[in-house]
Amino acid sequence: MRKQQQAGDNEFIKMLTKLTGVILDNAAQPTSYAFKNCQREWEKRGLFIIYLLPYSPELNLIEILWRFIKYTWLPFSAYQSFTTLKKSLDSVLAGIEEKYQINFA
Repeated sequence: MRKQQQAGDNEFIKMLTKLTGVILDNAAQPTSYAFKNCQREWEKRGLFIIYLLPYSPELNLIEILWRFIKYTWLPFSAYQSFTTLKKSLDSVLAGIEEKYQINFA
């Protein structure tokens, strides 16, 4: 890594005033050797990286929303064509909070 990209030069790290955790998925970039190599320095400065399990939809709110849309709110007829799917999906998304609700608690 070039010097200006090292963990010690990271602007976000300089702003930390308390212990901080960042939750990441397992995409390629945050699991790369260069990224992981910086983690020790970040931890010394109070930044901890926490990785989600490889596939953990129950921890991802958007996955819960899409499950409701797909299995509960979209009618079976929505899948007849791309046009009907788009129209039905637009209708469901526009009705979230008024007609369609999820309690994430």
